[in-house]
Amino acid sequence: MKKRSSAILLVATLCLATLTGCQRHDSEEELLAKLIDSIYTPTYKEDSAARCALARWAWDELTDAQKARVKGEHADPDYFGLDTGDASLDDPLNADGIGENEILIVSFGTSFNESRVEDIGGVEKAVAAAWPDWSARRAFTSQIIVNHILARDDEKLDNVQQALDRAVANGVKNLVVLPTLLMRGAEYDEATSFVRRYADKFETVRIAEPLLGRSDASDSDKESAVKAVVAEAVRVAGYESLGTAASGGVAFVLVGHGTSHAASVAYSQTQAKLGELGYDNVWIGTVEGKPESTELQAVIDAVAAAGYKKVVLRPFMVVAGDHAHNDIAGDDEDSWKSRFVASGKFESVDVQIAGLGRIAAIRDLYLSRLAETMEKAQ
Repeated sequence: MKKRSSAILLVATLCLATLTGCQRHDSEEELLAKLIDSIYTPTYKEDSAARCALARWAWDELTDAQKARVKGEHADPDYFGLDTGDASLDDPLNADGIGENEILIVSFGTSFNESRVEDIGGVEKAVAAAWPDWSARRAFTSQIIVNHILARDDEKLDNVQQALDRAVANGVKNLVVLPTLLMRGAEYDEATSFVRRYADKFETVRIAEPLLGRSDASDSDKESAVKAVVAEAVRVAGYESLGTAASGGVAFVLVGHGTSHAASVAYSQTQAKLGELGYDNVWIGTVEGKPESTELQAVIDAVAAAGYKKVVLRPFMVVAGDHAHNDIAGDDEDSWKSRFVASGKFESVDVQIAGLGRIAAIRDLYLSRLAETMEKAQ
């Protein structure tokens, strides 16, 4: 049975007034899809919160049959309908009353609630425990994710600008920024550039280096990171050692995001480091296929050519979000798991869906990076 139409008419009015492309003959689900597409944006807008609230309200007004037909450039039934865990377990870390000293933990973010709690939250909790005299706060670089969480779960998160404005309003004097981003890519550049524009509003501002590369010691950083990830992957797979897994014909593929930014060299350097460590049954891959050596088909061919018949895929990402669940482990024919299986070259293909933030040794690396930055701030 169709639900009340008055709310949908209100959405229609909003769409017609504010969204390009809305037509009076659009169906209710088409109007909602266009409204969702309007909040699926990397740019913060003054009316984003209102649009998010209205989109959720309109979704709740649709019948199940209508919800299944919500299709847009970015909108689909999973925007509101996918169960990704309990958002109420997450701490957005955006409270006022910060004090004079703040550690701002900057992440790309994820709309997968359980992953946000376990992966990003794992790093944040470790920071808060290690530095109890400083206030730990969160900022996400992705406005798309901030809007998604607000619309679906009514959880308000700060983007980088909002977090910095909050710090200024609360009288923070000393600001230390810890990016959970892996490398000096576009997200790192954008976030740090934003922070530097606020530098004159604080007495001291320090920004930590990314996980995979301090400018003066990138090789040791990559070695520490891959050792931690590989050890966890081997443990979860149930093997005593990487060598034992290799003897059983098992290869591990660590799948990162990938980037066209010059920082993509970090992936090639990490693969080279695996070779230096003798991790001959471990490969680096990237969802975006950049650099070319980490592209999906190239990795399939390399693993098969090396003679391994069993494959374990694991995200090489701080958080196991959309890329991990869909691009790596998804059932679609173009996912990494599906493509490995479809190649017919392997006896088994397993996936470990867990972000780097769940690994204690990785959290320790972040704490070490933070400690170095704190020392510079003294």
